[in-house]
Amino acid sequence: MPRGIIALVFRCKITGGQLTTTDEASALHWATDGEIADLMDEAYAVRVLDALDDDHPPAVRPHDGMHLMDHG
Repeated sequence: MPRGIIALVFRCKITGGQLTTTDEASALHWATDGEIADLMDEAYAVRVLDALDDDHPPAVRPHDGMHLMDHG
């Protein structure tokens, strides 16, 4: 892990209320699985897709900040 970054991605569900912008979020966007890869670098897109995958356990994926790296 060259940059020493650890990111945790959680799968959540809407329980009510309205989406609103805040000081921390200036924009909101719902994206389909197919749009995710176009919206962010590979290293981050794979985390979101992993979180959406009900059929597999959480994954550990090393990356260089943009692209996935070989585990070896």
